[in-house]
Amino acid sequence: MPPITIYTKAACGYCQSAKALLRAKGAAFDEISVDDDLPAQEKMAERAGGRWTVPQIFIGAAHVGGCDDLHALERAGKLDALLAR
Repeated sequence: MPPITIYTKAACGYCQSAKALLRAKGAAFDEISVDDDLPAQEKMAERAGGRWTVPQIFIGAAHVGGCDDLHALERAGKLDALLAR
């Protein structure tokens, strides 16, 4: 399974939903909180092509996007293949 990184904020329901889906898939991930951490959020935005919203999810070298993007991959049946790379 490729490394997974998810940038989050504590009070973010979308972050909780994305993490729950990854856990349900048995996928371990590194969580980086950007709460009150401007340098971390700037690094996240740089990696995410300028996106400042959370969550921002990376699977291996691929930028998946946010929670809706992750769930769309699951609905399309493409998430398992991405996690298996």
